[in-house]
Order: sequence, then structure tokens, then C-alpha cells
Amino acid sequence: MGKISSRSDGQTHADRKFEKKMQFYELVRGAVARKAITKEKQQRKRSRQKRLKAYDLSSLSEYLPELKSPLESGRAEFKLNSKSRNKLVLKEGNQLKTVINHPVFQSDPLGAIYQHLQNTQPATDEKPKRKASKIRKDKTKKKKSKAVQSMEI
Repeated sequence: MGKISSRSDGQTHADRKFEKKMQFYELVRGAVARKAITKEKQQRKRSRQKRLKAYDLSSLSEYLPELKSPLESGRAEFKLNSKSRNKLVLKEGNQLKTVINHPVFQSDPLGAIYQHLQNTQPATDEKPKRKASKIRKDKTKKKKSKAVQSMEI
């Protein structure tokens, strides 16, 4: 009545089913492992991007004023090649001769340099710092007087 197995290896239907199940589980295990590895890589990449984003201050640049330093604009106009270098050396050499031959420099070289620096450097003001400290002292005095008044009530 029953059909005789046409397979020559002699495996039963249950054995074949079990083998297929085991192959499927192996495939699932491999897929899960690959997925875990890619997920871990993505998490590392995301955390690295977050750390880099924390140091990205380019969004603040729109609030800063645009300043062009005199050095950058001067460098763009002045290209140093052999001809311009020779011209510059001659000009600076003549300037140095003029300074060395000056009677004030000959009498007191360090004093002349100091005087030149005093005339060319901008002066610094320390008065605003003093005012700020006075304001702080006034505020603390007002707070203390308010505290005393509230205690009297």
C-alpha cells in the first residue's frame, strides 16, 4: 500500500526534513551574525559622527563679524619673486643706513629704539577694569543692605 522510497540513500522523510531544518537554522545564524556586525559598525560610525558634530563650530561663524586682516590683503597683492625680493632688499638696506646714520640713534641706540616703539605702539587703557570692580562692590553692598532690611521686617 505504501509507496516504497525511490531514493537510493535510504533516508526517511523525517531525516530529510530534519536536515533541511538544520541548514535553515545555519543560514539564519549566519544572517544574524552578519546583521549584528553591521549594526555594531553603524553604531560606531554614528557615535563618531556625534563626537565630531560636538566639535563642529562652523554654525557659529554666521554670528561672527567678517574681518579681513591687513596681513592677508597685503600678501594677496604682494608676490615675492626674485625681482621684488631684490627691490625689497635695496629698500630695507637704505632704510637701515638712514637709521644708523641718524644722530639720535648714534648717541643712544637702545633709547632710540624704545622711543620709536613708544611712538608706534598703541596705548593700553586699564581704566575700564577698575570701573567694573567698583560696580561689583556696589552690587554686593546693595544686596547686603536688602538682606538687613528684610530681617528687620
